Amino acid sequence: MAPIIRRMRAADNAFDVRVVFTGQHRDLLRQAARAFGITPDVDLDVMSDDQSLSGLLSRLLVGLDAQLASERPELVVAQGDTTTVLATALACHQRGVRFVHVEAGLRTADIATPFPEEANRRLTSLMTHLHCAPTEAARKALLAEGISPEHVLMSGNTVVDALLDTLREPLPLPITVDPTRLLALVTLHRRES
Repeated sequence: MAPIIRRMRAADNAFDVRVVFTGQHRDLLRQAARAFGITPDVDLDVMSDDQSLSGLLSRLLVGLDAQLASERPELVVAQGDTTTVLATALACHQRGVRFVHVEAGLRTADIATPFPEEANRRLTSLMTHLHCAPTEAARKALLAEGISPEHVLMSGNTVVDALLDTLREPLPLPITVDPTRLLALVTLHRRES
């Protein structure tokens, strides 16, 4: 979300942006947020030791609903297929707030793979006002599910945008890299990996 947050904040006061961290994937989030100069306006800090997915979902709904009630946003944007995204879509739906799903339309043929993300993706789509598909395949998947074309935007991939941003504005790496050697970037973040 860093490229979206940064561009919305730079848009000459066109948007009043509030960044909410939920606490899911806290260590990854802190590192990325620090690198892109993003600090949260709110941190729900919902994670607890040995928490079940249902427990996480319920804590997210309570925290997000309170934020929606106090902030009363025109729309909410979230990215991905985490339990946080599903909870955000549901909380917005229950409050009548338009939800924008970035990275929408990613699909596998198996609702259990990846788990729980594939179910999160499909359920989130039911409550999404604007689906931002990163690829043509994702766009086609949404249309095949009956999503109206005017609610699907072929947006590209914010992960690629973030990488390109770092090439334009190099970020300090947490490791020492020999500049004379090639460097490969690999991301692995699924629990099954």
